[in-house]
Amino acid sequence: MRMNDPGYQRPDLTLLGAEHVARYKETDGEVGFEWNGVPILLLTTTGRKTGLERTSALIFGRDGDDYLVVASTGGAPKHPSWYLNLVARPQAEIQVKGEHIRVVARTAQEAERSRLWKIATSYWPNYDAYQTRTERVIPIVVLSPAREGTTT
Repeated sequence: MRMNDPGYQRPDLTLLGAEHVARYKETDGEVGFEWNGVPILLLTTTGRKTGLERTSALIFGRDGDDYLVVASTGGAPKHPSWYLNLVARPQAEIQVKGEHIRVVARTAQEAERSRLWKIATSYWPNYDAYQTRTERVIPIVVLSPAREGTTT
């Protein structure tokens, strides 16, 4: 990661990946819900190739009843696996502290992306720096709670 990107603030990386997910699950978010001053949820997707469940700890924000996550991977050239899994199968589950919520995912389209990007950068300004590092448009994913009677 380039430290001189405009607006970039180096995050504390002491709790990451599988360890972050494990600690969050074990404590219902008492450990790991807040990371670098922002809230974290756990997103469980179904692998598009393996069919296995995969869980990622992600920064999130809210837009009404919806949860917002950003497929940035720090500005890497490729989309993260969790995002590709959601594109293949948009039904997923999130955990916010001790609450488990079935959701349906969709990628924000151009008409709403600008507004949602402002929300995302309000809670994690580094997203602007990440966008400068890649040629791909970083997706914003809207996770809407599944309605009763819908299959996930």
